[in-house]
Amino acid sequence: MDPLSQGALAAALPQVAASGDKMRRAAVLGCLAGMAPDLDVFISSQADPLLFLEYHRQFTHALLFVPVGAAVVALLAHPVVARRVLRWRESYCACLLGYATHGVLDACTTYGTQLFWPFSDYRVAWNHISVVDPLFTLPLLGCVALAAALRRRWLACLGLAWAFAYLLLGAAQQQRAVAAGSALAQMRGHEPVGLSAKPGFGNLLLWKIVYAHEGRYYVDAARAGRRATVCLGESVPTLALARDLPWLAADSQQARDVERFRWFSQGYVAPHPQLPNHVIDVRYSMVPNQIQPLWGIALDPAAGPLAHVRFVAERRTSEEQVAAYFALLRGDGCASPKRSLPYFEK
Repeated sequence: MDPLSQGALAAALPQVAASGDKMRRAAVLGCLAGMAPDLDVFISSQADPLLFLEYHRQFTHALLFVPVGAAVVALLAHPVVARRVLRWRESYCACLLGYATHGVLDACTTYGTQLFWPFSDYRVAWNHISVVDPLFTLPLLGCVALAAALRRRWLACLGLAWAFAYLLLGAAQQQRAVAAGSALAQMRGHEPVGLSAKPGFGNLLLWKIVYAHEGRYYVDAARAGRRATVCLGESVPTLALARDLPWLAADSQQARDVERFRWFSQGYVAPHPQLPNHVIDVRYSMVPNQIQPLWGIALDPAAGPLAHVRFVAERRTSEEQVAAYFALLRGDGCASPKRSLPYFEK
């Protein structure tokens, strides 16, 4: 998740374990340790644009690395933050608790976290919460700040309880969205493969539904309100190298990069609907029921056998996309997947 959310959760846990004057210093140490794993964003290479995809949320986020990462943070931060208040052992415990929250919280999002590195490179993504969600972060942050100011442990406990309850709500909402997506696929006569539901940006109401059927990805939106509804979306062919990139040599670096991107995207890759020689990650878009990708890779037929692909990210959001997103939040054009829809496409 975003650094503010990571720091707030990582500060709350040591606060609960500390007391009195030690609460503030323990919270600071936990906060620093909780944000430290994301320093892996500096692992990048201009020569290899996909290197950061391999290392972000890798070893620094792994469960096995937690004691090591906590020790590094404690060694650097204890002399500056807590030397006169906490003993070294107490500082390390605060850092350990803070660092341990990071990978688990990231795994609750959609991006994918290699919790079990180096034994597995599987990217754990439970899809329970958006990478940024103010309703999760602000109440938690308020409780942490008040607990530090008033030295009241129960406020930190309240913050942790809110965070846990919100994640449980996200898990329940996700299951409702998955059920709605399954019902929609059944209406279409599809046998969905890899059906997933991912939360929309900053909320647990709107969800992106993606599944594959007979060589196509279907992208729709689900609105998990008082009753679950779906908003029909778009579809795109799954990536077929022989059809979409027939010129690509199997032993070229670009071909290897496509497979690296496929691994990062957990297999949800497709040719760009408008741009030739572009491969997209179907899992992410600003508007949940649209194909328009947030990122992808661009290949060059004229490049040499050792040339890498180019990573392409689309960070701009148009007024039309914002309007479409809020229309979905309101439920415009959505209907129950168990009833006839205003527009139906097989």
